[in-house]
Amino acid sequence: MGNYDAEALPENSAEVVKEIISLNAKLSAFWTSAHGWAPDDAANLLSKSRLDWQVSLSETLHLWIDRDPMTDGELILAWANLGALLEGTLKLFFSIYYSDFQADTEALVYANAYDKKKKTHKEPDGLTLDILRKFVVKEELFNEAHREMFQLVQSRRNAIHAYEDRELGTVNEFRDSVRGYRKFLTDVDLTVPYPDYP
Repeated sequence: MGNYDAEALPENSAEVVKEIISLNAKLSAFWTSAHGWAPDDAANLLSKSRLDWQVSLSETLHLWIDRDPMTDGELILAWANLGALLEGTLKLFFSIYYSDFQADTEALVYANAYDKKKKTHKEPDGLTLDILRKFVVKEELFNEAHREMFQLVQSRRNAIHAYEDRELGTVNEFRDSVRGYRKFLTDVDLTVPYPDYP
């Protein structure tokens, strides 16, 4: 029997979604109450975030992950679901690393996350996926595969503005992107600090 790379083996799509739910539940449970050990600015941002919605949106992936074929409307909603999760995870990451985020004026200006009139940064919880993605690109955060997935999901998600013709992609492309999101979410979970977490 050969020695197979785990990435090359087919994955059960429902199991991938369960992992996403579990990771977002862990992140939500821990980061919604960061007062007392996280910097006050970061803890305040995190305490008002709706990380519980990340869990709910993760559960909603079950609606799409094994559906094949999908109507155009279903595929548009599936991409919107995944895009909302990705945006929420990036907001969580930048809220956790809020001090670093707000100090990087060059990247903030590049991403259009800096108010030049007020000479201050915009809060990460109010930024769009496009601005968050541009900040990531400028700082070369995360690996190239993740950054490519961010671009693809953003592009496909924008079909929700259903007036102009846009590329919707395929069901398989969506599933691959869900797997890519799971890998990204795992990387975030392994990157962020968990002081005194059991």
